[in-house]
Amino acid sequence: MKCLVLAAGMSTRLAALTGGAPKPLTPIAGVPVLHRNLRWLASAGFKEVYINLHHRADEVKASVGDGSAFGLRVEWSLENLILGTAGAAKKLELELTESRHFLMVYGDNVLNFDLKNFIAAAEKTPVLVTIAAFDPAKSPNTGIAGGRVQVDNSGAVTAFVEGQPSAAGFVNAGVYVCGARVLKKIPASPQSSDWARDIFPKLIASGEKLRAEVIDGYCLGIDTPKAYERAQELFRSGAVK
Repeated sequence: MKCLVLAAGMSTRLAALTGGAPKPLTPIAGVPVLHRNLRWLASAGFKEVYINLHHRADEVKASVGDGSAFGLRVEWSLENLILGTAGAAKKLELELTESRHFLMVYGDNVLNFDLKNFIAAAEKTPVLVTIAAFDPAKSPNTGIAGGRVQVDNSGAVTAFVEGQPSAAGFVNAGVYVCGARVLKKIPASPQSSDWARDIFPKLIASGEKLRAEVIDGYCLGIDTPKAYERAQELFRSGAVK
């Protein structure tokens, strides 16, 4: 299975803490978020990943190198204009359609859950996309609202709610197993498109099946200084590892 890790973000809200450095390179408990996620992918058996780039791309490349330090081989996808979370996958349509499924990972979230089990469950389910989600009342988190994933009793996704922290539902963890044919549903560049805001709602409206799997670990968003400090405290306290 191919994997695309998203690392093109601008880090605007963290600039006061990071000096505007790429958000995936933000250190959590002394380790850049992107490094943590690459080791996590390698531990789940991945040998090769694609990483998209835009903001201060050379810094990300210099930090990761060829990926060998993480047990991986890294291929880069440079975006002169940011294409969005879904547009980044569309740019790599040829590469990602070499197998029936591919994995998407938002490289600026701090992630840890059983990825092997998540992928195995997704591959057994005849849906177009399986979305990792967490229950904010049960999983450690940083209070970042995230998009809410609403499901029915069977786990089928019925709606996405963006920008409403008090909305019901699980929180989107930014990890997806996608059927390769979903790439045909994404507009070609230079149009930017986002999975949760643009693509997933259109898929649901057209009758495509999406499913949420509740993760057994955590997803820590670090979008704001407050969320960043909360993530640091969770590691300092030993609440997460």
